[in-house]
Amino acid sequence: MRRMSTLKTRQPLGGNATLSTVALCTVVFGTFAVASLAFGQKGSANDRGFERIFDGKTLHGWKAADMSYWSIDDGAITGKITKEHPLKANLYLIWQGGELGDFELKLKSRVFGSKGINNGFQFRSEELPNHDLAGYQVDNNLDTDWLVRLYDEHGREDLARRGHRTVFDASGNATTTDIVEAHGPAWFKLENWHEYDLTCEGPHLILKVDGRLAAEVIDNDPKQQDFSGILGLQLHTGPPTTAQFKDIQLKILKTAAGTSEKTHK
Repeated sequence: MRRMSTLKTRQPLGGNATLSTVALCTVVFGTFAVASLAFGQKGSANDRGFERIFDGKTLHGWKAADMSYWSIDDGAITGKITKEHPLKANLYLIWQGGELGDFELKLKSRVFGSKGINNGFQFRSEELPNHDLAGYQVDNNLDTDWLVRLYDEHGREDLARRGHRTVFDASGNATTTDIVEAHGPAWFKLENWHEYDLTCEGPHLILKVDGRLAAEVIDNDPKQQDFSGILGLQLHTGPPTTAQFKDIQLKILKTAAGTSEKTHK
């Protein structure tokens, strides 16, 4: 479109000239439309305002306190615990792009290896001196009936499990109501690839799984709410585990202003 602005306006020169101009415009705009369509098929995430923050090949732009647990396997970021390489404390692979304010994040994930394991990812969080993270989390757990929830790591813990909408008032009191369409048997399995779609705007957190609303939080508690912080993929301590993440796309809705206002005790 920027190139089109360089075309100069010409005065009509007659019927043939007008037809030639129309033909030229048809070719130019037709070529541009085809090019735009081709670009859209290749980079459709960018067309919707999303940026891919994982290149599918390397861990460039991501860092953990101990990188020996992280690798790329079949196009996915992979965290792995084995009997030969156990993990004593939760470990996070942190995105090095800075703090997030208001945003929408889409990623695909799966976790497998043992019964009762879990994984997830932190957002609007802070790194503690021991490299643990504190703040909001999308948490999932095998062998539970809810499978996924919005969680407050090193804070209030449960915010809203699958099928629930929770509103915290200014005094920290929680009111929970049902999301009827998210109740009942889960429409996804944690062991299989599934997509999280997380939107955070101010105090409002919305989590969708495979396109369906799963949990929601409105956090109006000034002593606990987070408006900005870092993003980190979790490898949870425990028995042998494989946690994978891919197709990570981020859309910034509002740039983070300052640091997280939450004080973790």
